[in-house]
Amino acid sequence: MLESLRVKNLALIEEAEVDFKEGLNVLTGETGAGKSILIGSINLALGAKADKDLIRTGKEFAYVELVFYTKDENVLEKAKEMDIFPEDDRFIISRKISQTKSVSKINGETVTVKQIKELAELLLDIHGQHEHQSLLKESKQKEILDLYCSDKLADLKQELKEVYKEYKAVKEQLSDETLDEASRKKELSLAEFELQEIDDAQPLIGEDEELESAYKKMVNSKRIMESLNLAATHTGNEGDNGAGNLIGRAIRELKSVENFDDDVAALSSQLMEIEDYLSDFNRNMHSYMQSMEFDESDFRKTEDRLNVLNHLKAKYGDSIEKVLAHQKECEETIDRLTNYELYQAELVNKEQRLHREVLELCGKISDIRKENALVLEEEIKKALTELNFLQVQFAIWVEPSDEKASADGFDDIQMVISTNPGEKMKPLKNVVSGGELSRIMLAIKTCLAKKDEIDTLVFDEIDTGISGKTAWMVSEKMGKLAACHQLLCITHLPQIAARANAHLFIEKSIENDATVTGISMLSEEESIEELARMLGGMSIT
Repeated sequence: MLESLRVKNLALIEEAEVDFKEGLNVLTGETGAGKSILIGSINLALGAKADKDLIRTGKEFAYVELVFYTKDENVLEKAKEMDIFPEDDRFIISRKISQTKSVSKINGETVTVKQIKELAELLLDIHGQHEHQSLLKESKQKEILDLYCSDKLADLKQELKEVYKEYKAVKEQLSDETLDEASRKKELSLAEFELQEIDDAQPLIGEDEELESAYKKMVNSKRIMESLNLAATHTGNEGDNGAGNLIGRAIRELKSVENFDDDVAALSSQLMEIEDYLSDFNRNMHSYMQSMEFDESDFRKTEDRLNVLNHLKAKYGDSIEKVLAHQKECEETIDRLTNYELYQAELVNKEQRLHREVLELCGKISDIRKENALVLEEEIKKALTELNFLQVQFAIWVEPSDEKASADGFDDIQMVISTNPGEKMKPLKNVVSGGELSRIMLAIKTCLAKKDEIDTLVFDEIDTGISGKTAWMVSEKMGKLAACHQLLCITHLPQIAARANAHLFIEKSIENDATVTGISMLSEEESIEELARMLGGMSIT
C-alpha cells in the first residue's frame, strides 16, 4: 500500500505531507483547489515527463516522495529480479527536479526512470479521468480477459511465445534461402576455401598467446642479456665493486669482532643469510642467461606461425575461439549447400511442424478464453446491474482465426453491450457514453480485484457524469473494491466521500501574496461538514 506522499515546491504546493490508510482514501475540495496536482505529483514521482514549469515560482527545485509498504512475495521477488531491494518491506521512491536535471531514487539509490516505472507497475495503478477510454480498444479488452484467466493461461502463453519465435525464425530463414545454382556454387566455393585455409593452419586455443610471449622474449633477447650481464657484474664476486665481493668483506670484518659482543654476532649471522640469498640469485640468473641463447631458426618459425594466426584472426575473428567457430560454420554451410534440396525440404517440414504447434497452442488458449469469457461476462453483467445499468446485456466475444496467429494467440476479443431493452448488443465504442464507460471500468475492476496483484488503485474522478441513485450504487461498489485494495479516489460526490476510511481535504489559499494549495486529513466531524458542503449548502446549520 501507499503509506505516504510528500510534496515540496510543486506548482501551488509549497510543502505538504499526506499519510494514507488502508481501504478507501477520498480527496475532496473545491474545483480548482489543486486535486489534480496531487495525482500529478504521484505520476511525476513514478516517472512521468518532468516539466520545469511545475517548479514553484521563486524556488530552485521541486521534490516528490512516495513510501510504499508491501509484504507481497511476488512483488518482492520481481523487485529483486530488477536489483531493487526494500528496506523493512518499504520502497521509498523520490524525484527531485531542478531547472537543469531530474534525479530519481529508490531507497536512496539513484535509478533510471525506466526502473521507477517498472517498479511502479507492481505497486500502483492510476486510473485517470480519460483512462477509461482505453477500454474501447480491443487490445485492452483482450488484456482484461487474459488477466481474469491468467492462472490457466500463463504457462500456455509462455510456451506459445517460445514456439512462435522459433517458427518466425525458421520462416525468415526459409524466405532467405532462395539461391539459384550459380549463387549456391559461389557460396559453396567460398566456404570450402575458408575451411581449407583454417584446416591447413590447425590453430589451437591459447597457442597465439604462448607464441606472442615467446616472440616478445626473442625480439628483446639482446636487451635482456645486456641488462642481465650488468646485473651479474653488480651483484657477483668478480671485481672489487661486486655486491657479492663487498658483502664477503663485510662478513669478514664482523667475524673478527663478533666474540666481543653477541649483538655483533647476530648482525654477522643476518649478513651471512643475505650472502646466501645473493648467491642463490646469481645461480638462478646465470641459469636463465644460459637458456637465453638466441636461435635464428626458432625465431623465424615463431614469427611465421604468428603471422598465420594473426591473419586468420584478422579475417575470421579477433580470437582463436572465433576462428574455430567460423570453421564450424563453414562445415555447416558446406553440408547445407552440398545437400541443398534436402536441406530446403527439411526446413519446409520444420516450418510446417512449428506452424501446426503454433495453431494447436493458439487453439488451447482460445478454448480457455472462451470458457472464462462466459464466466467473466456474467460477473460483469451482475456488477453493471449493481451500478444502475437496468436490464443490461453484456458479452465478451472470442473470435479465433488461423490467419491471425501470433505470439498472443489468434483471437479477436470484443466486449459488446446493450444498455437499453430491445436493442442489439454492439461494441462498446459504438454505444456507451463517458459516464457509462467509467462505470463499466469500475465493474471490471471489481470483478478482477482478486486477480489483480496491485495493492493500490488510484481513481481520478471516476464519478464523472453520474449522480443520484447511480452515484450511491457506485459508492457501494467502491466500498467492496476497497475491501481488498487500497483506493485513492478524487471525487465530487458526497455519496463516495461518505464511505471513506480516510478523508483528505484540498484547499487553495493566499499566503504572503502567493497562492498555496494545502492538504489536510479531516476528523470525523470535519468530514461531515465537508460532506454538507459537497451537498451544496453555503452554510451549515
